[in-house]
Amino acid sequence: MSCLSPAARAVLYDHATERPFTSPLNDEKRAGDFHCAGCGALLYSSATKYESGSGWPSFWAAEDGAVATTTDTSHGMVRTEVHCAACQGHLGHIFPDGPAPTGMRHCINGLALNFVPEDAA
Repeated sequence: MSCLSPAARAVLYDHATERPFTSPLNDEKRAGDFHCAGCGALLYSSATKYESGSGWPSFWAAEDGAVATTTDTSHGMVRTEVHCAACQGHLGHIFPDGPAPTGMRHCINGLALNFVPEDAA
């Protein structure tokens, strides 16, 4: 999307990370969908969002085919990076410490997402 803030652009295209507990989406509890801020693709449903305590919006699963992963070896760590399958924008990382049924935590930068409430449709 052409109206990205410089901070959102840095997250999506330069692999930056927003500071924890700064995204309003971390506290978003309404039913709805989370879309890529870069291209608008549907990524996550509020049905898979949960409070991880990590400081970033967290989900236990993405929509089918919506995200892809790569191995991230930056900062002296080995992590699984998650990005939008449609535009390749960096979203965050996936960790194996999430809740059932997947056991995975998609730790996502709120700046990489746009939330569309269910009642807005």
